Amino acid sequence: MGLTEQRAGTTQLNSLAEWAGYLSVVPLVLCLAGVGLLPDYPGRELAQRIALAWGAVWLASAGAVHWGLALAGRLPWDAARVAGALAPALIGAAGAVLGGQPGLAVLAVGCGGFWLYEHRFLGSELPPAYLNLRRQLTLAACMLLALTMFVSDAAGLS
Repeated sequence: MGLTEQRAGTTQLNSLAEWAGYLSVVPLVLCLAGVGLLPDYPGRELAQRIALAWGAVWLASAGAVHWGLALAGRLPWDAARVAGALAPALIGAAGAVLGGQPGLAVLAVGCGGFWLYEHRFLGSELPPAYLNLRRQLTLAACMLLALTMFVSDAAGLS
């Protein structure tokens, strides 16, 4: 997960892991630009489909972190945790299958909902630096997915 221990006993993110996290939203920026700026309909549609696929993968990877933490013994494992770790992949798949603007909306809500789950139910068990990074990345992903949805409407995409 890219965590390092400091002398004071606090945990912070490794800068390489943090950069990788921020770079993970770049494809959503490029897709938003593609949907809004590409001159031809097939190009805009492809950009929208890539945003859907990337958003689904991005959301599923958030749940995968919980699988990894549980397997490493860092999080207790019970039925609720299994459901919580699986939910992002299922929501991501639903968004990808729905496609278009409805799929983008499902992904945006799914990203925000999973962050709320992490923050409210697991906040005391997850490192503060991780939660801080996840908050920033989730805000960016939700905004970009929602903007792509709105720009899709203006670009004539369903």
